[in-house]
Amino acid sequence: MVTIKDIARAAGVSPSTVSRVISNHSRISAKTSSKVKKIMEEMGYHPNMMAKSLVSKTTKTLAIMLPRPAEELFQDFFFGELLRGILTQSTPAGYDMLLTAATSPFDEKETVSRLVFGRRVDGVILLSARVDDPLITMLSEQQFPTVLIGRTDGSARILSVDNDNEQAAYDATRHLILQGHERIGFVSGPPNLTVALDRMAGYRRAMQEANLTVRADWIVEGEYLQNGGYRAMTFLMSLHERPSALVVIDDAVAFGVLHGLTELGYKVPDDLCIVSFNNIALSELASPPISSIDVGTYQLGYTASQMLIRLIQDPDSIYQQRIIIPHRLIVRESSLFSLRI
Repeated sequence: MVTIKDIARAAGVSPSTVSRVISNHSRISAKTSSKVKKIMEEMGYHPNMMAKSLVSKTTKTLAIMLPRPAEELFQDFFFGELLRGILTQSTPAGYDMLLTAATSPFDEKETVSRLVFGRRVDGVILLSARVDDPLITMLSEQQFPTVLIGRTDGSARILSVDNDNEQAAYDATRHLILQGHERIGFVSGPPNLTVALDRMAGYRRAMQEANLTVRADWIVEGEYLQNGGYRAMTFLMSLHERPSALVVIDDAVAFGVLHGLTELGYKVPDDLCIVSFNNIALSELASPPISSIDVGTYQLGYTASQMLIRLIQDPDSIYQQRIIIPHRLIVRESSLFSLRI
């Protein structure tokens, strides 16, 4: 079996230098690192990461807490792009990912507790936040390296990366208002998620500033799934007085809206205009293409991973508590329609 000493002898360096190359130590030059890694590859050497972790008391593994069961999660392309951003930063830094999910907040807390107290991971990335989230509270109390993609609603002291979701929803609603719409509804997500609360607040603020009525029967709450949008259309389009435009919480939900409208015999934007969120790649390919708020999904994941690795490697530094990723409205055909008077 090839050992570190064998690699060191072949490379003409000390065993400690080989160890530093394996650990991606900053003091090792790029030239030396490249040379040693090439020899490791040629000789078929793979570091014993378990033995290494026992010595260093690190695992070089980050946990990603999925916000809902995986079979539902990966129906939404937003999370795939989010994970791509996380991996782009973490993989070159030498960290592996451990994806975990649970069926309830209690199970979620138990799952993460095993990882944290069992020292199976060096840090945790949370992909969403709930109101009064016990998981965030626990990680904050334990002062375990954690980064939240989202916003906490209390006094929990963990790092977070997020968008200004209230302003984003305000911008989406304002766009529809400027198109001439007065009857604007909102297809929201679960009310216990802070992102849904923030986007609802932005929608309401834009409507109130324009002196437009916010009607309770034009607001539908549901899951972040296509079925949620589909069911919303079954209800909204059955009303005697229907909205002429919708702000939709998520592109995946917007696809369900389009499906439901098509089955009911309505057209977008002729019968209903739509603005959604996340600007996933398929939004541009939809029929019609969907206007969407680009929230910088890749950048959210990349920045969260970067923040967490820095925190793990240098826990005593002072860090910006919350980083906001800019958003922008991408206008497409689904919201461009001049209302007939």
